[in-house]
Amino acid sequence: MTGWEIFWWVVFPYISLTIFVGGHIYRYATDRYGWSSHSSQILERRILSWASPLFHYGIILVLLGHVPGILLPISWSEALGISDSLYHLAAVGLGGVAGLMMTVGLVGLVWRRWTVERVKNISLFSDHLVLMVLLIVSLLGLGATFGYNLFVEPYNYRATVGPWFRSLFTFHPDPAFMVSAPLIYQLHVASTFFLYIVWPFSRLVHVWSFPIAYLRRATILYRAHGGWGKVPSATTLSEGERKPS
Repeated sequence: MTGWEIFWWVVFPYISLTIFVGGHIYRYATDRYGWSSHSSQILERRILSWASPLFHYGIILVLLGHVPGILLPISWSEALGISDSLYHLAAVGLGGVAGLMMTVGLVGLVWRRWTVERVKNISLFSDHLVLMVLLIVSLLGLGATFGYNLFVEPYNYRATVGPWFRSLFTFHPDPAFMVSAPLIYQLHVASTFFLYIVWPFSRLVHVWSFPIAYLRRATILYRAHGGWGKVPSATTLSEGERKPS
């Protein structure tokens, strides 16, 4: 085992996850009002109308597909009666479609940010960086799903990448699993951990902004004065109803 292999598959993941967690805490403490997606919809809608839904629906499906593949041992799917061949077919078929949706959406978002002058003028360095890292991660994932599995040989990443990833959380990482994986899988995983480093300092933080407060907020009632459908004006309000300016 070389020093570089130990760095990439033992040291680097922990550096990445530490920055991921610590960066979010720091960002929330110092830039709470900047915790948003910084929407630019008002500047350009034509490309955004199809690229954003493709990316968002695609990445949600991709993440849902990674949960059973990476976090759950093979024995769990076997206990449910899901064979390796059936899982592989679903991973290539459904996972490939989800990956294509995500990638096409990302290409559209990158093209929009680079070519639409008004969007380009308000873009930060972090906006360009996070889109490019996401695109690299997505293209490598597609390359592993379609390129390697269909044109090289079927590869069961659940027997290598999955156990290695789970071993990180038991603090006994086994780099031998990743060393034995094909290069394109190694690049896909390494670029994903680089994305974790960039994440807290980009617009991706809006992923954690759930409007939970709206669920318990009291209903706001609007009533018209002088009959339904009529908007009250200053002349129709009584003295007691007028608010001081």
